[in-house]
Amino acid sequence: MENVLNEAALLAARRNLSEIGMAEIEDAMVKVTMGPEKKTRVRSDKEKKLVAYHEAGHAVVSKFLPTQDTVHQISIVPRGMAGGYTMYRPSEDKSFMSKSEMEETIVSLLGGRVAESLVLNDISTGASNDIERASKIARDMVSKYGMSDVVGSIMFGAGQEEVFLGRDLTQTKNYSEQTAAIIDAETKNIIDKAYERAENILKEHIDKLHVVAGILLEKEKIDGDEFAKVFES
Repeated sequence: MENVLNEAALLAARRNLSEIGMAEIEDAMVKVTMGPEKKTRVRSDKEKKLVAYHEAGHAVVSKFLPTQDTVHQISIVPRGMAGGYTMYRPSEDKSFMSKSEMEETIVSLLGGRVAESLVLNDISTGASNDIERASKIARDMVSKYGMSDVVGSIMFGAGQEEVFLGRDLTQTKNYSEQTAAIIDAETKNIIDKAYERAENILKEHIDKLHVVAGILLEKEKIDGDEFAKVFES
């Protein structure tokens, strides 16, 4: 956030703040968060289609998840290391997350991978970061936040973050291999249920997925208002 404010401040120094449009400020924020646009990068039609359906998958799935924030912008213009992105507008500041919010965040994260599989009958490496984030949330639910009925309200692996201070990871492991296997199984169960829910949402609203992906292929970007209009018809 500090970098975002610095970028906006630089714009203000160059011109009167009253002359700076919201679009410019927003673009500065996206640039700091995602990196600069790479419009000169040449991509095949196949790759563009894959990215369009991937991002549309995230957006459409999150639209039907009550706890998730509203879609603010979708883009298939490459930025930094990302081939595209879906941004959300937070409805409120949150100091904590409920179990249902965490579960639905995982569903939303898996929407891109599910869309690839459903429409293109294939999957790509583009979902690796989504899977990493979803897996971490699911594992934290089981081993850190006591959100598994099977494992119970116990924190496992307490203090493992201290490995970065020079302590060996094995010194902080405080559970058996049997318990580790249970945690793995519960984590996978959460991921599998989330994947199935994302799949059911996209199958039910496959027409909207095609519409959003089509707009992205044509215009490369969609703002929140245009995305919302897709669901008005």
